[in-house]
This record gives sequence, structure tokens and C-alpha cells, in this order.
Amino acid sequence: MAMLWKFMRVAKYSKTALSPKVKVRGIPTHSRHSSSKSAPSDFAASAPCSNTVELLGKSYPQDDYSNVTEKILSKVGKNLHNRKHHPLWLIKEQVKEHFYKHYLGRRGTPLFSVYDGLSPVVTVQQNFDSLLIPQNHASRRKEDNYYLNRDHMLRAHTSAHQWDLIHSGLDAFLAVGDVYRRDTIDNTHYPVFHQMEGVRLFSCHELFSSIKDGEGLQLFEQGHRTAHKQECHTMEAVRLVEFNLKQVLTKLMTHIFGDGLQVRWVDCYFPFTHPSFEMEINFQGEWMEVLGCGVMEQQLVNSAGAQDKIGWAFGLGLERLAMILYDIPDIRLFWSEDERFLKQFIGPHIWQKIKFQPLSRYPPLINDISFWLPSEAYSQNDFYDLVRTIGGDLIEKVVLLDEFAHPKTKKVSHCYRIVYRHPERTLTQDEVHRIHQAIEESAVRELGVEGRF
Repeated sequence: MAMLWKFMRVAKYSKTALSPKVKVRGIPTHSRHSSSKSAPSDFAASAPCSNTVELLGKSYPQDDYSNVTEKILSKVGKNLHNRKHHPLWLIKEQVKEHFYKHYLGRRGTPLFSVYDGLSPVVTVQQNFDSLLIPQNHASRRKEDNYYLNRDHMLRAHTSAHQWDLIHSGLDAFLAVGDVYRRDTIDNTHYPVFHQMEGVRLFSCHELFSSIKDGEGLQLFEQGHRTAHKQECHTMEAVRLVEFNLKQVLTKLMTHIFGDGLQVRWVDCYFPFTHPSFEMEINFQGEWMEVLGCGVMEQQLVNSAGAQDKIGWAFGLGLERLAMILYDIPDIRLFWSEDERFLKQFIGPHIWQKIKFQPLSRYPPLINDISFWLPSEAYSQNDFYDLVRTIGGDLIEKVVLLDEFAHPKTKKVSHCYRIVYRHPERTLTQDEVHRIHQAIEESAVRELGVEGRF
């Protein structure tokens, strides 16, 4: 799908990221059932709309926090995880089937419900405040997120739905959707990717019923917070929740990848979450993080109305799992519309063994860009966003090659290497030169840098 953007369109990129004249129309996905289908998307830049963005049937006024680009907005509503036979859909369905089959309620029905049609537009309160992320935490920065305005954003994680789903009375659920983050550019990072959130809450009886002499055990105490538990959890409760979480995830990964899978756990203390871990899987000789998980912060559980329960949560990346399972080398391929890619994943059942066959090995074209940074604040993610907006999926990688501070003027220079490669055809030096020139001109005009080209 990586189509070459015309130079005239490229030149319209602006520092506000989204022009006040842009109106984006789409069809929302409101279904909260596990069988929800992908809603079609219909996006267009059209008539002037006074400083607002219309997205998924709603209007959002722009302000000084608005930084979402047209390129990113064009991805909203694609719902690759709901497109039948897409590799992300296959991974989602495999995880669903595993949870439906192995975790049943008292009446024999699936314990976990699945929500794969929740809106990717959330409030800042949902994305950060409800998860107890401090106001000054680095994860809130404009440099790392896509904001529609100060109050609304494109969700940065499916955890944004935790509080609402728990508050609605759910004790066990999976939430799946596209998430948006400003990030580096390489073959494993993309500004839009897909996550699956899992949450499980336990009552005292559910957690201790299988433990010998468990009647006397308690979920909570008036203790002290340590690196291993929160102040209100008993150590027995924390250890059992941690054991259950790791057991659930190990079984899931073994079910997907087979018994030969190498897994390791890495301590990773998220804000207000103790204990917490990352799961890494050995992929082509390297360890790749595929999910983060931990015992849920009790204050979050309490505020959502489940004061008498304790629980765990995990978030896994569907692209990471699909790249390992199907041997897909480049994350951009998930957005391909090339039938040679998509047809490889059509099979009689979701568990069919598939190994991606490269369409062709097209050569990369490499160009460097150097410039003096402006005196005011400069963010590398602003530059990455500019490059993605102009070059689209023709950009395979951007690497900071060199950082130099002039000894007299104290001005700082950055040199970046941009690797261009079309996933479906050979690029010409002429078309890459036009894109690279547009990046140079836009960097000077929009980021205030001084070119050294």
C-alpha cells in the first residue's frame, strides 16, 4: 500500500500537523462483541472546517496541543485486527480461541469477554488519569503522543479502556485495538500498531479456594509498600496473582508458538504498579519484548468500583507476535494492500502454519540530511513525524548518525541517515530525490532548523 505521495501534496505539510481546513470523516466501530467486524473507513480532506477535526462522527476543536497529522488520521478506522485473514486478525482470533477454550465460568460459558471495536479516540483522563499516571510523567509528552486537543487524543495503549470496562462490572476481559505513538522509524516500529489488553480480577474466594487451609487468607492488609507489593495487598495474594498471571501468559505463548519457545521475564516497574514484568521471546537469536504485565494498582481497581477484588493486567503487541509467528521482517507490510502479501494468510483455519514468503528483495536507497538545530526546543519525534508524513511507507529507517556541538557558537548539528525502500517495487533515485528535497525544505520551514545541505 506504500504509494508514492505527489510532491505538491508533500509540500502542504505544516507545523500544526493538521490544517484547520482539514475535515476527516469516518465510520465508528461501536460493537462491543467478540464477533465485531471491521467498520469501513471513508476519509477525505474537504471543505474548510473552522479549526476543528471531524473524526469518527464527532468534531474536536484544535488548540495548542493538537499535533495529529493527516497521514496518521488516514489510518484511523482501518481496523486491521478485524479484517478477515489479515495476519493481525489471525493472531487475535488465536488468542481469543485459546481464552474461550481454557477459561470457563461456572456455567460453562467463556470467562473472558472480548471487545475489539472500541473507539481509538479517548480522553486524556481515560488514557492517563484513570491509570494513575502522574501529571508530570514523561509518557504524557506531546513528543510521544498524538493529541487532537488538550482533552482528547488517539489512545496510546488499550489500557485506556481498563477503568471503564471494570466500572461496567466486568471481571475478565480482552480489549483489542489500534494504538498510536510517535516513535523512532525502523522495521519494528510504526506510529500505528495493535494491542490486546487482558484483565482478570479475583475475589477472595476465587483466589484462595484451591489453596489448602486458604479460608484464613486475606486479600488486603494495612501494611507498607515495597518493591514487591503495594501497601494494601497481602504477600500471599500478590504471589498468587503473580503466579496465575505468568501461568496464563506462558500457556498462551506455548499454545501459539509451540513447546520449543524460549521465554524470559524481566522486571519492569510501571508507574504505580508493583510487581510488574515484561515477557521477552527469543526471535532469530535476539530477545524481543512482546508484552508487559503486572499486578493491578489497587487504587485503580477501587476507583472503578471493585474494592473487594485484586487483579492482574497485561498488554501484548499483535504485530510483534505476528512478526515472530509468520516470519514477517518489516512492520510496514501489515499495511500492504498487495494481494501477493494478503493471499499468503488465507487458509482453511486460523491455526494453519504459514511462513511469509518475501515478495521480492528490492534494494534500498540511502540519503543523509544534516542541519543546525533551532535555539528553541527541538524534538527528534517532530522530525520523524515530518519524515513519515512526507515519505509515508517508503521510509524504512531513520537513524541519527552524528551529533556535533560547535566549539565557538555552541550550536548543535544533527545528521540523520534516511533509508528509502518500497516494500513492493524498486524505487528510482529520481523519485527519492524529490521526496528527500521536500523533507529538507519542510524541515527548514516547519522545524526552524538551518540546513547544511
